[in-house]
Amino acid sequence: METSWKSIVPINVVEISVSIHDYHANKDNLDDFFKSKLNDKYDNINAIITLKKSTDARKRSIKYNLRLEVYTANDYPKKQDTPTYKLTENSNYVHIIGFGPAGIFAALKCLEHGIKPIVIERGKPVKKRRRDVAQLNRSGIIDPESNYCFGEGGAGTFSDGKLYTRSHKRGKIQEILDLFVLHGADPNILYEAHPHIGTNKLPQIIENLRETIIQNGGEVCFEHKLEDIKHTNGSIKEVKINGVWENCNELILATGHSARDIYYLLDSRGIKIEAKPFAMGFRIEHPQSLINSIQYHTPENTKILPPASYSLVCQIKQKGVFSFCMCPGGVIAPAATENGEVVVNGWSPSKRNGKYANSGWVTEIGADEWREFNRFGSLAGLEFQKSIERKAFEMGGGNFKVPAQNLQDFLSNKTSVDLNDSSYYPGMTTVNLNSLYPETITYRLREGLREMTKRLKGFNHEDGIITAPESRTSSPVRIPRSSSLSHPDFNNFYPCGEGAGFAGGIISAALDGFRVARSIAQKDSA
Repeated sequence: METSWKSIVPINVVEISVSIHDYHANKDNLDDFFKSKLNDKYDNINAIITLKKSTDARKRSIKYNLRLEVYTANDYPKKQDTPTYKLTENSNYVHIIGFGPAGIFAALKCLEHGIKPIVIERGKPVKKRRRDVAQLNRSGIIDPESNYCFGEGGAGTFSDGKLYTRSHKRGKIQEILDLFVLHGADPNILYEAHPHIGTNKLPQIIENLRETIIQNGGEVCFEHKLEDIKHTNGSIKEVKINGVWENCNELILATGHSARDIYYLLDSRGIKIEAKPFAMGFRIEHPQSLINSIQYHTPENTKILPPASYSLVCQIKQKGVFSFCMCPGGVIAPAATENGEVVVNGWSPSKRNGKYANSGWVTEIGADEWREFNRFGSLAGLEFQKSIERKAFEMGGGNFKVPAQNLQDFLSNKTSVDLNDSSYYPGMTTVNLNSLYPETITYRLREGLREMTKRLKGFNHEDGIITAPESRTSSPVRIPRSSSLSHPDFNNFYPCGEGAGFAGGIISAALDGFRVARSIAQKDSA
């Protein structure tokens, strides 16, 4: 039986490696299994908590690496703390624009500090939003206020629900995960190395979070849109919501990376914004069985392990080329926000049991790429992004059909005669995607794929297909802020989350919402 362990600090935490076959053979009685491995090192074990679990598939004998917290004698795990909310009749209030992860968690943290959140969301509640998304898939009819990007939960609601981030400097990730579990998420997100909730389960959890906010005194206003801002003397004085001007005490702007009208509004009102680098490319899709066989080596392993994923990165011409938002057993979705543009994104259900694996394949886009759009100033990157999405719409032939090409044909620079199967529902049009982007970008995407095939044998398989553009990876605009997290020119205006350029995913956006809310609370208490 293949097992290894080592003690790490603190003394009651150990790291242990076990074969996947041993783990799954004992999955119905893991406590006893772990105790049998640790009894020679610990006396009187009364509880074991899994802190982290990851898969090591580098060799044919695949292992799980686990971090366990061991409780002995009279020690027992502490129960999860439930947040307490403390609004009073005299509580200050804050307008939060946007009800994605940044806005949701900013609202929760405001309530903890006795500040009333008034959430303004342009889109619909998640159940109504589902119908609009279904209509987009079936009929090619888009609601510009309710789609894959706009509405309750933001762009993350109908995403894979990934709950990990490369950043560990923005706050306590555990606090975010605990809140998700408290509102219905599977507790395994607390220890999985790459936790996710799944597109099918995340909407209900978002609803539960909304109910917590409302039940504790917050307001959530759907189908309400920020239309204008008045400011004087370094302060936001009023906001115009659905044609009505309202006094503004504090303003958290958490509108996400696709709320382009907000960037135009800020620019027109003389509020400083900046162009920033982002990433663009396409969605690459393979049969999930192929990715499983590449990553897990043998059919026996694929029967035990969950659908395989991958993460790839390289440098081409001094710029990064990398996989993004990889979705095992997932679906490619139309993520446009208005007519006349095509955008693709990916998601997976909780079981990740779909036929296909898809991932973004993108490269860094900087000022050298959008030079011809410099006349737009801070909006130059945004205008370049829009130009690609409009071009893709034309290449696809309208009705949100996506331009597509078999992977091997893309690498050979020739239009596919017959397209491989894909999960993209509105339909595909065969094109040569080498002509979508400027050649400098296309070269990096193409050569990056060749480089990655050296590392992931079979990645360039004949069944692979690409759809484009994957263009909403992050915001092409940054709204600057000071050390206090407010805008440098306005003491009560707090840019927040992905739309402001300070996050990239559910967790980092949620953490940024926490940070901004804490900053407001500290100012109020000073």
